[in-house]
Amino acid sequence: MERFGTLSFGHYGPLGGGRILTARDSMLQAIDLAQGMDELGVNGVYFRVHHFARQQSSPMPLLAAIAATTSRIEMGTGVIDMRYENPLYLAEEAASVDLISGGRLALGVSRGSPESVVRGYEAFGYIGSDDERGADIARAHFDTFLRAVDGAPMAQRDPASPFGGGTGGQQIEPHSVGLRSRVWWGAGNRDSARWAGRIGVNLMSSTLLTEATGQPLDVLQAEQIDEFRAAWAEAGHEGTPRVSVSRSIFPITTAQDAMYFGRSQDQDGIGIIDGVRSTFGRTYAAEPDVLIEQLQQDAAIAAADTLMLTIPSQLGVEFNLHVAESFAQYVAPALGWVPTTEK
Repeated sequence: MERFGTLSFGHYGPLGGGRILTARDSMLQAIDLAQGMDELGVNGVYFRVHHFARQQSSPMPLLAAIAATTSRIEMGTGVIDMRYENPLYLAEEAASVDLISGGRLALGVSRGSPESVVRGYEAFGYIGSDDERGADIARAHFDTFLRAVDGAPMAQRDPASPFGGGTGGQQIEPHSVGLRSRVWWGAGNRDSARWAGRIGVNLMSSTLLTEATGQPLDVLQAEQIDEFRAAWAEAGHEGTPRVSVSRSIFPITTAQDAMYFGRSQDQDGIGIIDGVRSTFGRTYAAEPDVLIEQLQQDAAIAAADTLMLTIPSQLGVEFNLHVAESFAQYVAPALGWVPTTEK
C-alpha cells in the first residue's frame, strides 16, 4: 500500500435529536476535512456521487474548492455515474479542476450505483437505452469523454466566425495534458475490470463486487486486479496503471471509537444488488495491532497501490480527522505507507 485516503458518501439531512446537517454543511466540512488531511500527509480525498439523494451529486465545484485550498492531496470521485453526464461538459470541468490542482485530480467514473429513483438519467435527458440499467449510455458517454480528454477534435471550426474562425476540427477547452492518466473506471466485476485494462484507464474496486462465488471479497478483488493488469499489459499500454480498493476501517484507540464501531460487522456479506448476487466487504474495527495483522492478510490491499477508507461524514470533521490520523499514526506505516509530508 503506497497511498491512502478517505472515501465519503457525503450524506446530509437529519442526524437525530433535532440536529440537521445541511447540504452546505456537508460541503464546507468536506473542504475543512481535506485541508486537515493535507496537513497530516494523507494522500487523497474522494467522494461518492449520487443523484436524487441527500449526498454529493455535483462534485466539481467541491473538488475545485479543495484544489484551491490544498497543496499536496489528491482529490477525486469514486465514482461519477456516466449515465447522467454530458461527456464534453464533464471533460471541460475535469480539465479545469486538474489545472487548478496542478494535476492532482483522480477522476473515478463508471456506470454508477443503484439509484433511489427509476431510470433517473432519463430525467436528465439521456434516453434510448437498450439496457435495463443504462450501461450502454454510460459506455457511450465514457467513450466520448475519453476522446475529448485525449484532445481529439470534437467540433468543426467555423471559417465565418468573428471569433477567430479557421478550418478543421477543434478540441474542447481547457485541455489538461496528462489528465487521461488520472482517469479511473469503477469496476464491479472481472469483465469490467478487464475492459478497463484493455482501454487503458486506472481501476477502482469498492467494498462491493457483483460476484458471489463463496470466496472472500479480498480474494475476489485480488483476482480482479490480476485480470485488469493482464489486460493492460496485453493491450500494450505503457506505464503502470494505478489500482485502488476501498474498505471500512476504524482503529479503536478511544472509548468513543469503541462506542461507535466496537460491534461492527466482521465478516463479508452476501446480498442482491441490481438483481445480481453480490459480495459486500466486512468492516475492520479493532485495536491498531490487531488491525495491522488483519490488513496484512487482505489480498486486495496487498495488490493495490491505493486504499480508500470509507468514512462516516455525518460524524463531522473532528472525528473523521481523528480516524484518518489514527490510521496514519498507528496502522498505515506497517503496511508500507509514507506520508506526503516526508516525500
